[in-house]
Amino acid sequence: MKVNKEILINNLNQLRKSSPLVHNITNYVVMNNTANALLAIGASPIMAHATNEMEDMVAIVSALVINIGTLNDEWVNGMLIAGKAAKLKNIPIILDPVGAGATPYRTDVCLKIIKECQPDILRGNASEVMALNNSNIKTKGVDSSVNSDCAIEAAKSLANEYNMIVSISGETDYITNGNEIIEVTNGTEMMTKVTGLGCSASALTGAFAAINRDYLQAAANAMAIMGIAGEIALSKSRGPGSLQMNFIDELYLLSEKEINQYLK
Repeated sequence: MKVNKEILINNLNQLRKSSPLVHNITNYVVMNNTANALLAIGASPIMAHATNEMEDMVAIVSALVINIGTLNDEWVNGMLIAGKAAKLKNIPIILDPVGAGATPYRTDVCLKIIKECQPDILRGNASEVMALNNSNIKTKGVDSSVNSDCAIEAAKSLANEYNMIVSISGETDYITNGNEIIEVTNGTEMMTKVTGLGCSASALTGAFAAINRDYLQAAANAMAIMGIAGEIALSKSRGPGSLQMNFIDELYLLSEKEINQYLK
């Protein structure tokens, strides 16, 4: 399946009109990047990590994004509190399992969040997805060691086992509910040279999930927007540094015209 262009454009317009508040429990490396990506697309970000305010914070947001990039036990506790509160309130939960498979601790934390919080969408690279489906798979730090198409069966297995959408990023992005698969082929290889763009993809997934409860479509729409903005940004960039700057600009400037022109 391919991304539905009309739904994508409609969702983007709706997102910009409603500006959903997206709660990010994310890592130190990407907080600024993630917040700017959400602001540029039209959403409203909040970064909150204190366990004492988790339940109150979740009560006022439209989506929760949990990103395990820089872990410690206190943050994990906050993630679990927030995830359980969001599930009770039927707020969409997105989990980014950064580095799952690199260490047993990371893998175990991700599986604990999945089992106790029941996220609606898991968005990760191929190695992370495969590691959560098979503990013998190892990641290369926080980077994928395999191509995205290698993780399709693992993604379908996880989606069916835990009743969630699984979104695999890569040269081709694959988004599945365990049965249907949407492919997104937009993007550029240089995006892998900018730290935190995968985390931005998870944050944008949260923004789209806040306004479209068909989470398969929401996850695919986020990856399509990421890819299109990346392709346009590449044409104006000399390298990863300028790509990062231009990517934020293109998220902000993205219109129906560019979607019609670039969506593959």
